[in-house]
Amino acid sequence: MARARWTILFLTPPLAIYLTIVLAPLLVSFYYSLTDWNGFNPNYNFVGLDNFLKIGRDPLFANAIRNTVVWMILALLLPSLAGLTAALALNGRGTAGNFYKSLFYLPICLSLVVVGQVWIWIYHPDWGLLNVVLARVGLESWTQAWLATPETALLSVIVAWTWQQTGLAMVIFLAGLTAVPKELTEAAEIDGATYWQSLRSVVIPLLLPATIVVMALAIINSLKSFDIVFVMTGGGPFHSSDTLAMFMYTESFRKYYMGYGSAIAVVLFAISLAAIAFYFRQVRTLDHLYD
Repeated sequence: MARARWTILFLTPPLAIYLTIVLAPLLVSFYYSLTDWNGFNPNYNFVGLDNFLKIGRDPLFANAIRNTVVWMILALLLPSLAGLTAALALNGRGTAGNFYKSLFYLPICLSLVVVGQVWIWIYHPDWGLLNVVLARVGLESWTQAWLATPETALLSVIVAWTWQQTGLAMVIFLAGLTAVPKELTEAAEIDGATYWQSLRSVVIPLLLPATIVVMALAIINSLKSFDIVFVMTGGGPFHSSDTLAMFMYTESFRKYYMGYGSAIAVVLFAISLAAIAFYFRQVRTLDHLYD
């Protein structure tokens, strides 16, 4: 009985905080998605599913979906491949390897606002590092306003995101590499396998658990890609870098269509929930595989 009281005593504060900060705003957002509230006026109308029907007809929402899909694919592939390459290159390299591991991991310790500001300086059309380097190596015709051009804005932000997220993927893959038995790679070498054959047939299959974790985190984090987009482009130019999170913010806090913005938030929540469910399904599959 005393143990039950202590359990209730210790669980009540975090549960109260969770209900207040997470669950209550979530339910309120669901409610406002069914209204035409503008965020200020206490008088608003209940419109049912009109906001969700509007989503289906809104070309800007379709554009945000396309950009989010592109973001998810590239944010999944680029940091994962870069992190895997760094992990394979630095695994077991001793002191020098530890130095470069720390160097690669450092960006993940920075907030996305700081990362965005750093890359704004790099992309600056006049004195930014990227254009200066291109001009110095004879590629001056390639220089441009990277964040102000619709064709390059989204990709430029994704590159900045990749720079920050690579360290996280590298650490997870390094942890996965510690579970690869050296006996298997040595046996492959004795059998005449080259490094690439050993990598493809032995190492990569054994990195499947780490790969699933990296992919799941990349997808979930990409759906929350608001701060770096907000800092670097604000969704522009001409909505070319609008993601769902950015589009939701624009409709809610710039246009004051809070009801419509809440409906977009509900859609984003549903997509995130599907991604999380996929992750847990894959984890359960791995648990059965390695039982």
